[in-house]
This record gives sequence, C-alpha cells and structure tokens, in this order.
Amino acid sequence: MKTEAVETKSRNQGNTAAKAVGGILLALCLIASLVLNICQAVQASAQNEKVNSFIQGQLERQAKEEEQENSYIEDGFVVGDNYEIRSTTHISDAYKSGDDSQLSEADRDTLKMAEAVLDEVIEDGMDNYEKELAVYTWMVENIGGSGSEGVISRPGGSTDAYTPHDVLTSKSAVCVGYATTFRLLMNMLDMDVHIVHNEYHSWDLVELEEGQWYHVDVYSDAHGAMFGNFNMTDAVCQTGHTWDGSALPVADSVEYSPAVRFSEELDGLMDVPARLKQDLDGGKSAVFYRFKTPLTEEEMGTAEFLVNLLDYAVTAMPDGDYYYFRACWYPGENDEDILGLMVEREDGSGIDTPSIDAGTPEGRAIIQAIAEAFGIDPSELGDVDIDDEGEDQPVDIDEFTGSGSVVVG
Repeated sequence: MKTEAVETKSRNQGNTAAKAVGGILLALCLIASLVLNICQAVQASAQNEKVNSFIQGQLERQAKEEEQENSYIEDGFVVGDNYEIRSTTHISDAYKSGDDSQLSEADRDTLKMAEAVLDEVIEDGMDNYEKELAVYTWMVENIGGSGSEGVISRPGGSTDAYTPHDVLTSKSAVCVGYATTFRLLMNMLDMDVHIVHNEYHSWDLVELEEGQWYHVDVYSDAHGAMFGNFNMTDAVCQTGHTWDGSALPVADSVEYSPAVRFSEELDGLMDVPARLKQDLDGGKSAVFYRFKTPLTEEEMGTAEFLVNLLDYAVTAMPDGDYYYFRACWYPGENDEDILGLMVEREDGSGIDTPSIDAGTPEGRAIIQAIAEAFGIDPSELGDVDIDDEGEDQPVDIDEFTGSGSVVVG
C-alpha cells in the first residue's frame, strides 16, 4: 500500500509539472499572439495612414482644381490692363430666337452687322467646319490690325476696338476684339466657344463636333500668315501661346487642322524647295507638306538644315515683300509628321490707302502748295526733283487740285 501511495504521488507531481509547462507554453503563445496582433495593428495603422494621406491628397487636389475652375474668368477678364472681355450671349440668343426687342440700340447694330457677315459667307448645307472656315477667312481678309498710321483721326477707326460693335464698325481690332467677334459669330451659328487668355493676349477655343475642340487665333493670322494659328491642338498652340487650361476642354483632335486638310504629299525633302517657291509665287503664305515615307531620325536632322537655308532664301528674295519665316511640325491623323512653313508678308494687306510721298507728282504738288502758302523753300519740305541743269521742275498744282488749292475731307 505504501508503494502504491508513492506511485500515486509521483503521478500527481508529474501531472502538476506537465500542467505547469503547459501553462507556460500557453502563456508564451498568448504573448506571441499578442505581440503579433500588436505588430499587425501597427502595420495596419501605418497602411491606413498612407491610404488616408493619399485620399486626403486626392481630395485636396480635386478641391484645388474646382477652385481654379470656379476662379477662371472669361467674361469680365481684362487683357493688357485695358481690354475687357465682354459677354455677347444676349446678342447671339436674340439672333437664334429672332427677337431683338430686349437689346440696346448699340447691340441691335451689332446684331445687324453680324447678320450681314453671316449672310455674306454662309451657304446652305455647310457643316460646322465649313462655317468656321468661312467666318475665319472673312475676318482675316476684312478686319485689319494695323489701321491707318497717318495723323488724321477717322471716326470709328480706332485700332483699340475690342468689342464686336467697334470691330465690325471700324474693321479694326486688338486681340480681344478678334476673339469676341469670332465667338459671337460662332455662337450665332450654334457652336460653343471659350475665350482663352493670359495677361496680354486672347484667342478662341471652338467646338466643331462633340468633344472636338480647336484653338483659333484670328488676330495672329490677320497679322501674319493665314492658317498659321487656325484649328490648333493644345500641343501645337503651346509653341506660341501660354494659358491656364485647368478649366478648359482638351484640344487634341487633328481632323480639322489645316495641316491635315490642306497638306500636299511630296516624295521627299528634296522636293520641298521647288514646291515652296511655286506655292509662294501662287500667293500662298502657309503650306503643309507630308511625305510618302515617314522621315527617319537622320532625315529629321536634314529637314532642320534645309529649313534653316529656306529661311535665308525666302527672306532674301529680291522683291523684298517677305519678312518673317517660321516652320513647325504638325501631327497628322496617323501619327505622321507634317511640315508646316509660314511666310508672313510685308505687303500692306488690308490697307487700301494709296501710298503718296515727296517723289510722286501728287506729293510734289502738295509740297509746292504748302511752300507757296507759307513762304517756305520747297526743298525744305522734301521736294528734290531737279532737271539735268540743276533747276527745280515746277509742278502744275491745278492738275491735281482743280483750283490751285488743296482740299482734305
């Protein structure tokens, strides 16, 4: 019995030890699990902070974009500290509704002049692009930018015209005048337009088809080469313009760009000089050339060399009516490169005033009339026409005035 009692006691001690070891192991497992949970919680917290930080950053970016969009101003913005972009929606709405009863007298005049332009250039069956092209062409050809450089002021002839009313009245404009007049005519034709601007310049962004927007800077083309700034993508426009595009649609379509619409296909770069001379002689100021085979990187370098020499050749032409040459690569419909060459002419386009100077018979007649009236030697006024013996040659003033007096009116 004593032995049995000893064995029972030993078993009880073993069980107790096993239980103790088990308890320790369980405690260690619990501790390990707790540590793991803590590590996982720390990692999860860090991850959550990253996620929250990303979300917060996105929200802040979106809020900033919305703030930019809300702060972007078209109508009411003043370009160059002088020229305010003014709304003409009420005029285009009156045209579309056929009711001009709510317009002011000046706005009714504007509407009548704008209607006359559209009646002249728009034909039945035209699509949006054809209408836009017709209005653009009319404005380039009929709205001058330089105006008269004389000393006589003409009523309505101010080159500071910046509203459609003054532009259509004087046929003269600053950039804001071109932009607002083009927008008015496009709106009357049911096309959406934004006026894009920076502190010193403005132009238009027109939607020809849903989601297809194009930059149009009529002002620059009226002063330079036609189609040089017509229906540009954002990428092309950025070569000569800067603006905040955060609130404006993206312009990335090339379907109606002049490079695609008017480009001529050439066999290669060596065909460019002869074709350019031919096009210039034909009166073109902007040409676009695409090539049967896409140019290699080496040929791109060759094109750069060729264009630099063309610049010299064009501006050195003996007739002297070319004064600015520029080149640009334009994107085509199939990712092809189209070479655009623009020549801005110094030929007084759009100015009908005849040129008169001291060397013309009219000029000499005026000089002699003034010299006689004020007792001045004609040579002091620029009359230097002398005969072979060194004597002044008289001019019959009556031949030009009809009475011996000069009438300005």
